[in-house]
Amino acid sequence: MQRREFVKLLGGSLVLMQSPQLAFALDSKAPQKRFIWVMLRGALDPLHTVIPEFDPDYKTLRPTLSRQLAGSTLPLSSGFSLNPNLVNLHKWYWEKELLPIVAVSTGYQGRSHFDGQDYLESGTGTQDVDSGWLGRLMHIQKSDSIAISSTTPISLRGSDRVNSWYPSNFKEANDDILLTLMKMYQGDELLSTHLASGITLKESAMLSANQQRKDSRQFTELATACANLLIQNEQMGCAMLEVGGWDTHNNQHTRLKRQLSQLDAGLAALKLGLGKQWQHTVVAIATEFGRTAIENGTGGTDHGSGSVMFLAGGAVNGGKILGQWPGLSRDNLYQQRDLQPTSNTFSWLASVLSQHWQLTAPQVSQVFANTPVYKTKLIGAYTNPTK
Repeated sequence: MQRREFVKLLGGSLVLMQSPQLAFALDSKAPQKRFIWVMLRGALDPLHTVIPEFDPDYKTLRPTLSRQLAGSTLPLSSGFSLNPNLVNLHKWYWEKELLPIVAVSTGYQGRSHFDGQDYLESGTGTQDVDSGWLGRLMHIQKSDSIAISSTTPISLRGSDRVNSWYPSNFKEANDDILLTLMKMYQGDELLSTHLASGITLKESAMLSANQQRKDSRQFTELATACANLLIQNEQMGCAMLEVGGWDTHNNQHTRLKRQLSQLDAGLAALKLGLGKQWQHTVVAIATEFGRTAIENGTGGTDHGSGSVMFLAGGAVNGGKILGQWPGLSRDNLYQQRDLQPTSNTFSWLASVLSQHWQLTAPQVSQVFANTPVYKTKLIGAYTNPTK
């Protein structure tokens, strides 16, 4: 394929790309089982996303946030509901293409975003950044992967079959400065909070109608490009997308409205772009940790423990809430402030990968060492006709 054609495929954007083994196969008709990892950086608030409206303590802990959602939530089953900005995910739930998993955690017990993200991406139960669980998986699968990122994320380190892509016209220099400051302040919650507040103020000050439209398109365009790259290459079984901006210490309802809308639209674009390949695809969506069950005084929540993750795609056995609900009474909260984790993020990932790609127990151990695999059926009959 000529470079000009490649650029056209990606919507005319200029791209930065690292591609050691990228080989397109436009005429391939063989279905490929896909796995797409979407990492939400900044710690998504689980209780404002999958809402436990049945829990008698929910409104007591969150009088302002619960009132802001009242009357607009999208009903799921078992008494849970979905944030009203996740309209496509809500549709998928009832079409059995979505599995929300409540009260999950990687086991990381700190409250640093960057340490928590390293922990989640390494998949080793440590903050080892020499390799990532997705990179180890690619080594076993002998499959290519694509990271929609300007650099190779930790999740995909350890594999020589990783390609990366990212539009070159983004404002990377400004983001780098903020990232450096965040790393400097990660051990000081007060400084981190003030920095987050400053970033919010800056975003609000610079927000115009055109800028808002640009932001809302950003993840959608990246997801569309991701789908294009996957369906054009039969050797590429895996992809990774990242979405930042989930650190909502203040003004959470308004900020998550924008974030969740962006996520929902991007995932819908991913499904549209994959076309029939969606039926063979699993999308795993998770964040580094949760947020406090108790709202703070600035309309937000602070760093917490238990969170929520999603498995989506035409391959999943969806339409139900997974995970054990711990309850929100003070005695049931972790350290009397956070949602208590009751299951492990890595175990859910290991379980869905073992079912989707039929990994053996030793292979699962190479990806996630010492991680139990759950027996819950996560993959539907379409891609696993023998089950």
